[in-house]
Amino acid sequence: MKTIIRNRLNKVLTSKAFLASLMLMVLGLSACDTQPQSQAPAPVLVQLPDFTQLVNESSPAVVNISTTRAQPERQSRNGMPEGLEDWFERFFGRGLPNQPGGPDMPPQMPAESLGSGFIISSNGDILTNYHVVADAEKILVRLSDRREFEATLVGHDKQSDLALLHIEAEDLPVVKVGDSEALKVGEWVLAIGSPFGFDHSVTAGIVSAKQRSLSSEQYVPFIQTDVAINPGNSGGPLFNLRGEVVGVNSQIFSRSGGYMGLSFAIPINVALNTVEQLREQGYVSRGWLGVVVQEVTRELAESFGLSRPEGALVVRVVPESPAEEAGLEVGDVILEFNGQNVERSSSLPVLVGQAKPGEKATVTVLREGKKKTLKLKAGELAKQAHMQEKKATKAPTKRAALGLNFQDLTDDQRQRIGIDEGGVVVTQVQSGPAAEAGIRNGDIILRWGAETVESAKQLSELIESMQGEETIPVLVQRGGDQRFLALRADG
Repeated sequence: MKTIIRNRLNKVLTSKAFLASLMLMVLGLSACDTQPQSQAPAPVLVQLPDFTQLVNESSPAVVNISTTRAQPERQSRNGMPEGLEDWFERFFGRGLPNQPGGPDMPPQMPAESLGSGFIISSNGDILTNYHVVADAEKILVRLSDRREFEATLVGHDKQSDLALLHIEAEDLPVVKVGDSEALKVGEWVLAIGSPFGFDHSVTAGIVSAKQRSLSSEQYVPFIQTDVAINPGNSGGPLFNLRGEVVGVNSQIFSRSGGYMGLSFAIPINVALNTVEQLREQGYVSRGWLGVVVQEVTRELAESFGLSRPEGALVVRVVPESPAEEAGLEVGDVILEFNGQNVERSSSLPVLVGQAKPGEKATVTVLREGKKKTLKLKAGELAKQAHMQEKKATKAPTKRAALGLNFQDLTDDQRQRIGIDEGGVVVTQVQSGPAAEAGIRNGDIILRWGAETVESAKQLSELIESMQGEETIPVLVQRGGDQRFLALRADG
């Protein structure tokens, strides 16, 4: 009996089914014994870029720029802030000592400006922002090896805020130049400059956006980054990871005056085109259309039959301009220029400015609910600006004695301040009766004595016709307020 039971048990223990079940049981128990219920995923290591080689190779070509310029001391009477000074003037009248521009005004004090730049040729050509060197009496360039040179201003372009400097030196280190068109959103970029005077400070970030239009008067498709840029960085280079300059750091958006995460750089392709024109002809020419435009809001888009806000709404066509010759009309919504979409009104100057003067272009507009394509020949913005400057009347002898310079208002200025006709804008106030009366740069002169001011030419004639010593009531607009000022002058 025992033999029979032993034989049957051996058959069970040696059967394939039993062995398989036993194996699964053992494996199941082993798995439960050796592995936890849940296992956290292994951490992923992210390799951040190493900028050390880039900085070592590129820093020698970055320079510090300091300038000096003379300007009137802005201290107001008795050291009071300018706003408080206006309050005293309104309620208590003038007569307090140390009035700006008056006999007690301190002498002109040198003002210092600090910025950055970078060397683009081994024989001493340097690129920077125009606002860094504007109105400078002396420009001093300091290299990374602490050598200093006095620079000369070769040329500048206000519209793109670029300036070309030159120092007398040889065999200088130069930056490598990249292609800003190839730059991608999200790409790492690095800035070297002198924020707050701290030479060769390095900050890094990414490209936040491209083709940013910051205002209707800008002709630059800015690169937006989150690289920390502060006062003193202006004019410095923006590098990609290959150590190539892809932009010129130019502006920040800030409510405090310091970095708030929005920085803007001029694309290097735009900058080099500007440099080439400055070298060849001393100025930069751009395409010119000859329209004044405004933004298309949601309500306006609906009224024009647009599915969304887009384009630039024409509010004025300049006489004898390419726009007038092509047949553009007030109320047209410009949707495309040369086949490129006009997303916002601020996009139009950038697109038009890229057109070469004299070349043929097309403009697609929405007129009375229908799209229409017009052909034109782009004008030259530089010539138009020169014509505007020639219209500004030169100061005659009596006008110079007043210490007052002014010119006719431009169309853009009229649109901003809401004056349809008449008035002239004060462009400069020097020491003299005009400054003593309280007239300031940017004031709009509306009346001179009993006469309404219609133009700069008419105002010049009124000043020339003054006879003897007299006190003249002058009506000016400053900001949103109008006020009379008493100007006392010898005829």
